[in-house]
Amino acid sequence: MKKLISILLVLVFASALVVGCTATEKTGFVIAVPNDTTNEARALKLLEANGIIKLKEGSDETATKLDIVENPFNVTIEEIDAAQIPSMLKDVDYAVINSNFAAGAGLNPGKDALIREGAESPYANILAVKAGNENEPKILALKAALESQAVADYFLANGSELGAVGTVANPTDGYDPSIDYDALNGVTVTVAATPTPHALVLNEVVKGILAAKGITLDVVEFTDYTLINPVVQSGEIDANYFQHAPYLNDFNAKNEADLVSIAAIHVEPLGMYAGKQSSLDALKK
Repeated sequence: MKKLISILLVLVFASALVVGCTATEKTGFVIAVPNDTTNEARALKLLEANGIIKLKEGSDETATKLDIVENPFNVTIEEIDAAQIPSMLKDVDYAVINSNFAAGAGLNPGKDALIREGAESPYANILAVKAGNENEPKILALKAALESQAVADYFLANGSELGAVGTVANPTDGYDPSIDYDALNGVTVTVAATPTPHALVLNEVVKGILAAKGITLDVVEFTDYTLINPVVQSGEIDANYFQHAPYLNDFNAKNEADLVSIAAIHVEPLGMYAGKQSSLDALKK
């Protein structure tokens, strides 16, 4: 009988230890971040700027969760494909999401983000082409249309919903005086883009500017952004509008590619959104 009681006491004590360990391990929260090189670093820097983690000294655009040196709130960083994060929001406590993917999932980046980058973020979204094509007349016409006051006004009117802020310092009427637009009448220019806000801007504003000069804009939408640079590199599509310069530089380095940026159009401040938690209060208790 004494032996049986001893065994039971051991089991109870062991169970108590397991429960105690689980409770201790559960003090942190799960934060999803993009898993591509530049956007993960960008997300981690956003968390660092808001006192959630601290990265090692000198962390740059290639920083990963392995570079975290202080984690006062015991958060777990989950690296997930950027386009998939909105659909997984319900499964994590918080998520850092690119504004275009947030808006595409029905979130309002200007209102729903708990924290986000400032408009001064260096990650402006660019128009990119294959090196050597920068001065083609149809490319210059596309660039001029994207740098127009009409596009700037579109961002001013829809920026809160899209989570985008125009970055063109001196918008124009949308036309380049050095171009012979008569010679471009009947020409088609193709652009690969993600749906929001890139394809929206192209279809709702830029297409009309070019059409007034007889130029057809063919916008090819991609939901998988990893496919967009390759179709421009191969020459299948003339240009793309979806990424920031650090992402382009990383693509070029990893793929021996030669895409170049010819204009910075807008910035999409990266934001952290509530998942299982409704506010930052739970995280910082």
